[in-house]
Amino acid sequence: MLKTTYDTFKETTYFEVLPNGLTVYLVPKPGYAKTYGMFSTRYGSIDNHFNVEGHPEIKVVDGIAHFLEHKLFEEPEGDVFMKFAIQGASANAFTSHTRTSYLFSATGEVDANLNTLLDFVQRPYLTDENVAKEKGIIEQEIRMYDDQAYWRAYRALMENLFHVHPARIDIAGTIESIYKIDVESLMTCYKTFYHPTNMVLVVVGDFDPERLMQLIRDNQAAKNFVAQAVIERHFPEEPPTIASPYSEIAMPIAKPLCMIGFKERELGLTGHDLVRRDLTTRILMDTVFGKSSDLYQELDDAGLIDPSFGFDYESSLGFSFAYVGGETEAPEQLIARLKAGIAKAKREGISEAAFNRTRNRKIGEFLRVFNSPEHLSYEFTSYLFQEADLFQVPTLMEGISVADGMQRLEELFDESVMTVSLVKPSEVKEAVAA
Repeated sequence: MLKTTYDTFKETTYFEVLPNGLTVYLVPKPGYAKTYGMFSTRYGSIDNHFNVEGHPEIKVVDGIAHFLEHKLFEEPEGDVFMKFAIQGASANAFTSHTRTSYLFSATGEVDANLNTLLDFVQRPYLTDENVAKEKGIIEQEIRMYDDQAYWRAYRALMENLFHVHPARIDIAGTIESIYKIDVESLMTCYKTFYHPTNMVLVVVGDFDPERLMQLIRDNQAAKNFVAQAVIERHFPEEPPTIASPYSEIAMPIAKPLCMIGFKERELGLTGHDLVRRDLTTRILMDTVFGKSSDLYQELDDAGLIDPSFGFDYESSLGFSFAYVGGETEAPEQLIARLKAGIAKAKREGISEAAFNRTRNRKIGEFLRVFNSPEHLSYEFTSYLFQEADLFQVPTLMEGISVADGMQRLEELFDESVMTVSLVKPSEVKEAVAA
């Protein structure tokens, strides 16, 4: 077990790769009441075409990663959530485009809860009957999200941005695709992506790291895993252009909802290069679109935005994009003013003082992550999966200049890779309102 002390952060980590290939990080936080465990696999919704080195390629339908996340909580004895509750813990899970994570939070019985986390994830219980039952549950979930305007706007934005990349597909899949899922396809994906060599366990809280690491070793030693070669993921060649510049749908809502997206054209960055670009983009967007920016104040004074206005940047090894928007009574005016604001920033430049203030504030926000076991375990895993070191992030941020921000502004916020997703009130809603 490798012990590393980070004096600047007053943090110590314990790292070990177990004989079965599982990567384990322990981050003791003496005096903290809550312990947080996160067990994650490098497997998300976009991983639908793959092979294990030396074996044939496999293509599966959309939504399997999310379907597996649902099913692993079911055991012959009952629901795993109840087991955690009896042990005084809360549990959850999520699937993203690139990862699936299972987690627990507890103030006691850490050993029992950690064993439960490892055991239920590594002991799938799949039958024809419970898989068939789950299809109906996930169909209801998909339909529920389809009734939410923000989700519909985001999904349409993804379809506008990407021609063929699987990121354009809903993480949950489609109603059509989930009904094609069976036990065999689930087990194929499970055996491939839930192998310990593809997983990371991060535990943060008040515990003895030597003793807890031994508990994890014992748990894993009692299980048999067949050695597995490298997983090879295959993605269709995505053009650098957007798939569509505009989409519009009608829903029973009170106010139009407008999202504007920008597609990243330059891909292939990894590790700290990818993280640095992500950080630079986030600082830039906060400087240009944030509440303290001139543009935000102009939009607010003109009545073009409300508290729903926001922005984000999603970054990964294979696809990245930015988006900005919210509810507005005048979507056309909002789009025009945002485009004009971006053009002005390019033409006149960004205030160095404002950029540096934003950067320093974000460094402070990042450092507060270390005060939360939940956020620390999440961020720790996220940076590991990006092949980067969480503890290097503040140093990376300190080295980002306004010149870097201007470069990002020119690279990403180009109208040739801009698309608009608009959700407008339907006539039915207007009639009801009247």
